[in-house]
Amino acid sequence: MSTPVIAFNGVTHAVSPCQDGRMSSRAGTYAQESDLIDDEAVVRAYYELKPDASIPAQRVVFGTSGHRGSSLDTAFNEDHIAACTQAIVEYRETQGITGPLFIGADTHVLSGPALTTALEVLIGNQVEVYTDAHDGYVPTPAVSHAIIKYNKEHPGSPQADGIVVTPSHNPPRDGGFKYNPPHGGPADTDATSWIANRANELIADGLKGVERAEPSAVEGYDFREEYVADLVNIVDIDAIKSAGVKIGADPLGGASVAYWQLIGEKYGLDLTVVNPRVDPKWSFMTLDWDEKIRMDPSSKNVMASVLEHKDEFQVVTGNDADADRHGIVTPDGGLLNPNHYLAVAIQYLYTHRPEWRADAAVGKTLVSSSIIDRVAESLKRKLWEVPVGFKWFVPGLVDGSIGFGGEESAGASFLRKDGTAWTTDKDGILLALLASEIIAVTGKSPSQLYRELTEKFGDPVYERIDAAASKEQKAKLSKLSGDAITATELAGEPIVAKLSEAPGNGAAVGGVKVVTENAWFAARPSGTEDVYKIYAESFKGPEHLKQVQAEAKEIVDRAIA
Repeated sequence: MSTPVIAFNGVTHAVSPCQDGRMSSRAGTYAQESDLIDDEAVVRAYYELKPDASIPAQRVVFGTSGHRGSSLDTAFNEDHIAACTQAIVEYRETQGITGPLFIGADTHVLSGPALTTALEVLIGNQVEVYTDAHDGYVPTPAVSHAIIKYNKEHPGSPQADGIVVTPSHNPPRDGGFKYNPPHGGPADTDATSWIANRANELIADGLKGVERAEPSAVEGYDFREEYVADLVNIVDIDAIKSAGVKIGADPLGGASVAYWQLIGEKYGLDLTVVNPRVDPKWSFMTLDWDEKIRMDPSSKNVMASVLEHKDEFQVVTGNDADADRHGIVTPDGGLLNPNHYLAVAIQYLYTHRPEWRADAAVGKTLVSSSIIDRVAESLKRKLWEVPVGFKWFVPGLVDGSIGFGGEESAGASFLRKDGTAWTTDKDGILLALLASEIIAVTGKSPSQLYRELTEKFGDPVYERIDAAASKEQKAKLSKLSGDAITATELAGEPIVAKLSEAPGNGAAVGGVKVVTENAWFAARPSGTEDVYKIYAESFKGPEHLKQVQAEAKEIVDRAIA
């Protein structure tokens, strides 16, 4: 019997039948007591459970956004963080990084204990550390901003780097830990592999060689003030204020809560934080597609409570727990699909940032909508198409050769007005605030502007589905060459490209992308399940998309059989 699937916000997910055979129907409803974590038990497990490095599920594994897991599964515990931090200290030494380290944490219940553990190891290794001066929560973009600002102001001096303690939008039971080197963005695979391998060695050796001390000798840094005060150099705050744009901001219980409050107060904006609550259980959240609490601002189910306010403001925004993702809600369009907003942001920015380099490219991931390709072509801008992962945009944002880098999962950043780097990590606060600038300057909502784009470039239909695959098949797919695809047509159109390397930087896709004039699909193995993901899009409507998806599965299955 096949697993039933259901689509939410343009993404198709597997769902489980209820005991009486009906499909689950609690998605988008408020969490109940039975949905909430026992936060004390989660913290207790952090200290009491000890990982075994010989068990794969208990090892340190850095994905695209650091090491994540739950203490209850012995996947994110004190030993993991002590070992990871010691490994980062040793990695810094191999790279000659001797400047200060900026560290911040989000609102997950495991972030506090993990921050304490990390500080003990950093101080034990005599690393100069900057923590939040308010002893508050710190979004990912604020750490990236601090690293870039420090290194810009100290040229020729020892360079700074940073750590963010966050599992991003993951459920409340999870913890996360990620490293940002001196460029301010996510560490590349070489760095994370080195750190993970060394951390696992330390765990296997009983943490011998891990230095710890009382975390007292730390410097305070006002992440919030420095970040918010600098916003005038990247967003047209005066235009937002002059137009009186009525803004609602929902931090979804995350680290951006005090930032939005300060933005409204400092600049005199008509800005209301619609939900200022911080609760490690996230008891005020609505459930995601799988009935789990998850702070994903691109999900209509997660944003159901935010959508209740859509008619009270000209724009309502949401952020995930570390504020590196954004959700945009308008009265006329509801929650914008992330791909749609990326296209609008690109069209607006490249026509309203005259000081950017004339050759600054448009950055997108391979699985983002092709309407972005058409917008970039109309702007006469080079398209910089890269594999999944924001790290690929970092070099271009640093040198100004990319003006904007965005992912289909609602993560993006762009350059300052003068064409220099702002953050080299995703910035959900920035993208949310940009929506207000767009409204102020154009007099139109992002939803209206997207409809105008579809009238000009076509109206694509986009969806992601999962297909079953063994571990061996997934391994084969991850190394599959485009040349191994023998098909010449896809859904009635000639295939014009079969990609296993990204056109922008030549990096391996970790899968394959097949393109026609009016459609495309990309297939990538899942890192956590025995499935591969099929991303697909068609400019010829839903029925054509279904045909693309069906033929994509046949093409891939044939190639990895």
